[in-house]
Amino acid sequence: MKDNNYHTDVALLSVTNLEFAAVTYFHNWKAKTLSGDDQIYDVATFEREGKTRTLVHAKLDEMGMTAAAATAMKVIYEFRPRYLIMVGIAAGIALDNVVAEQMYGDVVVPNIVWNYSAGKFVSPDKSGITFGDVGFQPKSTYVSIPEEIMPFIKKAVDSEENECHVHIGPMACGSTVVANRKVLEKQIHSQLSSTVGLDMESYAVVYAAYHAPKPRPVPIIVKSVCDFANSEKSDEYQKFAAYTSCEFAKFLYEKFLPMD
Repeated sequence: MKDNNYHTDVALLSVTNLEFAAVTYFHNWKAKTLSGDDQIYDVATFEREGKTRTLVHAKLDEMGMTAAAATAMKVIYEFRPRYLIMVGIAAGIALDNVVAEQMYGDVVVPNIVWNYSAGKFVSPDKSGITFGDVGFQPKSTYVSIPEEIMPFIKKAVDSEENECHVHIGPMACGSTVVANRKVLEKQIHSQLSSTVGLDMESYAVVYAAYHAPKPRPVPIIVKSVCDFANSEKSDEYQKFAAYTSCEFAKFLYEKFLPMD
């Protein structure tokens, strides 16, 4: 049985190869495997206020909430991290008069993560959300980033040393890639208009942290805008977005997140 102490300061999760490359750029990682586990973990250290702090990173083997929840739980159980941070890329969903204008590479740090894809498909006359002859009856679920950690995130955002443009607000999470503005506006914006980002894993990571055995990690999502969930969706800015995400996450845990 595991004890009730944290064994690792920060655990990072990524999904794509570009995200993995961005994570590995910032630290001198060493690969590690555990008995009976096919997952490759990367371990490293960083210095904070005269102390050596520990890092672990795990890359999901596929996109989506199922892989995110499974990998997050393994990392939590094996390494007992104080913070569980998912980094990587996301879609920006800037809409006029709703959220501040977003640009490629802008960082999104949600205070709320919600699952917009939960619900039921019905006939169009039974729902206000319709796609042709198909209606969707939402039953969205929400999880929040712990309130006590948000002041530290905001302090990092407002720091003169911060070189990233950061948006704080709700992040929508769903099981499919969205490349259609109508889906964005009807299914996401209609439910929570203040949403500032969209991805496929964040809800599962936060959910896993809240339902893990004690000591539970503090979940934080740090993702950057690589496209805008429309028909012009492309891979052009993914590398840049992955980099800015990891850059802000590193800035956060090396300087602002409380470690003791």
